[in-house]
Amino acid sequence: MTTVYVREQGAMVRKRGERLVISKEGHTLEEFPMNQVDQVVVMGNVQMTTQTMVTLVQRQVDVVFLSSYGKFRLRLEADSSGHVQLRQKQLQQKDSGALALPVAKAMVDAKIHNQRVILQRQVRRLDGKTSDNGAIYVRDGGLFDRSLAGMMQMQQAARQAGNLDSLRGYEGKAAAYYFEALRSLLDRAWGFQKRDYHPPPDPFNALLSFGYSLLLKDVRAAVQMVGLDVYMGFFHEVHPGRPSLALDLMEEWRPIIADALCLELVNRGALRPEEFVRTGRSERPVELGEAGMMRVLQAYGSRLDTRMYHPLAGPGGETTLQQAIVLQARRMARVITGHDAAYEAMRAK
Repeated sequence: MTTVYVREQGAMVRKRGERLVISKEGHTLEEFPMNQVDQVVVMGNVQMTTQTMVTLVQRQVDVVFLSSYGKFRLRLEADSSGHVQLRQKQLQQKDSGALALPVAKAMVDAKIHNQRVILQRQVRRLDGKTSDNGAIYVRDGGLFDRSLAGMMQMQQAARQAGNLDSLRGYEGKAAAYYFEALRSLLDRAWGFQKRDYHPPPDPFNALLSFGYSLLLKDVRAAVQMVGLDVYMGFFHEVHPGRPSLALDLMEEWRPIIADALCLELVNRGALRPEEFVRTGRSERPVELGEAGMMRVLQAYGSRLDTRMYHPLAGPGGETTLQQAIVLQARRMARVITGHDAAYEAMRAK
């Protein structure tokens, strides 16, 4: 899959024959063969011609508009009238309430499992590692082990939850333990104390928020590609403008894709806290610099190209992480239509 990120402020995206051309002030910056483009992500103050938008949508190319720092703004979608029956079933299932708790439990259980796997992998990589300045990495083993035990307790409690509110409470407590453990794996220079995103107060929180924004755009695209209503979720409460179903399906992928990516970039030194921009603005005090954003986008694209096994992937079962996100949305559609009895969430090995 070729994803084209257009980040040059003031740039124009247009179609020239069978090529997608990005230019600014009359000068061509980049161009791509149209038949090789699967997604176009426009970030910030970038223009796109109407002809180009129509052509991309007709070719079922995903077109997403984000803010300059990654917040979702808009996604262009082709006519979805062919999915009326599926969405009708989705609404019926939402109204009946029969699916909500078992589906949400499967998602939360997989998310906590995946978080624990990512933490344990990271510890194995870091223990005894020597940094660039010669210091040996030393983690707070007591904090890490207590947090891991707390996550296990919350996972077991979540499996017994009798309603969505209590399930959300257990998931929230597990997340707090998870980020405590994650803090023990980071150098103190990152200033990370807990997950905080309104707004991100430190470089690692800013990095996580950007990674989650990239992931959400792809989960959202997968949900809409399958034909489901992105706003009609089961675990996340329904509010105007909230893509609840995308947020639901995103939960199992957060540790596997976004968290693992952020930890990898930080712990192999591809990003350093001093490279982040301190803006002095209360609404966004810390931002990724231009070079840092480029590194994250490249690493994220490589991460999505990673191959894995998925039972719905056809002969051999091997596919990319990008396509596995779509296959999980298809799994959700099969549960909603009654073809599958239960939702099977993605679990890291």
